[in-house]
Amino acid sequence: MRIIVIIMISLVSALSPALARQDNAATDSLNVTRWLAEARLMPSSTCYPVFFARKFLGVPYVAHTLEVNDKERLVINTRQLDCTTLVENVVALTLCVRNNKYSYQDYLHYIYIIRYRNGKNEGYTSRLHYFSDWIEDNAQKGLVAERQSPNPPFSAVQTVRVGYMSAHQDKYKALRQHPEYIKDIKAMERRLSGKTYRYIPKSVVRKGTSLRKAVKNGDIIAITCNKKGLDIAHLGIAVWKKDGLHLLNASQIHKKVVLEPMLLGDYLHKHPSHTGIRIVEIL
Repeated sequence: MRIIVIIMISLVSALSPALARQDNAATDSLNVTRWLAEARLMPSSTCYPVFFARKFLGVPYVAHTLEVNDKERLVINTRQLDCTTLVENVVALTLCVRNNKYSYQDYLHYIYIIRYRNGKNEGYTSRLHYFSDWIEDNAQKGLVAERQSPNPPFSAVQTVRVGYMSAHQDKYKALRQHPEYIKDIKAMERRLSGKTYRYIPKSVVRKGTSLRKAVKNGDIIAITCNKKGLDIAHLGIAVWKKDGLHLLNASQIHKKVVLEPMLLGDYLHKHPSHTGIRIVEIL
């Protein structure tokens, strides 16, 4: 088995020159190949986004796991997650199965395509940092689709006003080290700002009326917010239980990936800056 893993990693390195060197690459490749092998045996009725999301339950929450290289490289880390990398992993694994792709190289391909604008790593500023940008770009690739109807429950409109990254350069390692990136970041923020998207306000989420038709098991939930300069505060995967809609997420509060015990409506209510949810389907 050890020889096979070494050969696999060597092949991945040869096929993916933009892949960052990882001390735990063997663990990541074994995780991914095992999960894909399990998924291959599941019935066709399986909700694969939830199936894969549950594989990450208990994985530690760690922020900034992509900020480990001076030069932008494809970082793979299934052992430590934030809310965005959890969603990216779930999307990549789901796309593998839905397209009958079951190798680690296939998974790497989808992570790469998902993470970068137009599916090309052209440096730090080509990474899809704001989730509205992530949704739009991956929708254009035909990988996801944002659901914005019917109304109700999609009764509110978000007008995107992003600028957090350029206003808080000190919070981003790459921007501290490369102030020349700010020009491209600001251009991207200007392009996104002003765009509008329909969402479900949190008051409607808490009531729970008409949600089951609007939010499907395994959808990506993007939580909208009123924080200055941000479009989305948090992400997770929709999980329906008998009592209602829950969020499976990489939680900074719980310090790990969890299926929130409280209903999503109650979760949103506990966070004053949260305004509602946008819904994205993995195609």
